[in-house]
Amino acid sequence: MQNILLLQMLLKTINLINYKNFEQQSFEFNQKVNCFVGPNGIGKTNVLDAIYHLSFGKSYFNPIASQNIKHGAEFFVVDGCYLKHGKDEKVVVSLKKGKKKVIKRNAKAYERFRDHIGFLPLVIISPADRDLITEGSDLRRKFMDGVISQSDKSYLEQLIQYNRVLAQRNALLKHFASSRTFDLDTIEIYNDQLCESGAQIHLKRQAFIEIFTPIFMKQYESISNQNEAVSLQYKSQLTEQPLENLLKTSINKDRALQYTSVGIHKDDIEFHIGDYPIKKFGSQGQQKSFLIALKLAQFEVLKSQSGNTPILLLDDIFDKLDADRVARIIKIVNDAHFGQLFISDTHAERTEKVVQSVHESYEIFQL
Repeated sequence: MQNILLLQMLLKTINLINYKNFEQQSFEFNQKVNCFVGPNGIGKTNVLDAIYHLSFGKSYFNPIASQNIKHGAEFFVVDGCYLKHGKDEKVVVSLKKGKKKVIKRNAKAYERFRDHIGFLPLVIISPADRDLITEGSDLRRKFMDGVISQSDKSYLEQLIQYNRVLAQRNALLKHFASSRTFDLDTIEIYNDQLCESGAQIHLKRQAFIEIFTPIFMKQYESISNQNEAVSLQYKSQLTEQPLENLLKTSINKDRALQYTSVGIHKDDIEFHIGDYPIKKFGSQGQQKSFLIALKLAQFEVLKSQSGNTPILLLDDIFDKLDADRVARIIKIVNDAHFGQLFISDTHAERTEKVVQSVHESYEIFQL
């Protein structure tokens, strides 16, 4: 029992009803390593996504909530029992077609979903993460925001406030264009509100990247066996001048575009290997190692800032990685005093061989 308490947080059981491809399924989990094995399309990733759902109130893979309901059913329920700091916690996420999603903790529904964020810290590593490298800046901002928000409630509030005002300012710019009117006083009210939350968000993102980068570089070094140099660079228009100035000088451009062209919603993180963008110059293995290092650094930062050991989900992690890199990742996981680990893989023998090398108790679920 003492070992379980030291973990601080543990998912004991999960029940799925009409969730994705599962009509009804229950799992009782090992306190250390849990593996889901079976052919593609059987639902391994769906179990990991259900666990993600309990932490964030949404799917990692499908943002359209109703599409997580099993085909032909009217609702889904994901119900998890946790042990956190020695106390039982029950979290239920449910959705009925045509109704609002409900998240309950110990039978009490949250009025605001954001109050649940950070309660069950979790990190997922998945092939879908490749979008962080290949797609636009909004995904890299979301990654950054997701890590900061799990341990800083005020940051999440500022972000929600900023996005709300941004939407209002954009709607106003569209209205001015369609009605052929313009009112600078009203625009300046929105500018002031954007500046207030935007400046705080910019400072927190800067501080986060300063803490995060050396941890990330150390993780990459471990995975790649120190063969390649990598770096992260936070890019923001606010580094050059205050948001107040940017909004003033871009007003004519914004009126023409009918949206706000400057601000922290344009921020990005540049990923480099050597002196070059990893998107263009990194091999598949290097890109995958880069992403895993990002997520392991996320794990470390969350662990130190939240005071809880996050749950770690490894979805199809062994795909496109050579045996040496897999071995080093497993060694990192073994050395870093990780908490509870969930792994999905198509090869049962490979998975069992890898988890045996970690010398922890484990459970293998054959789906």
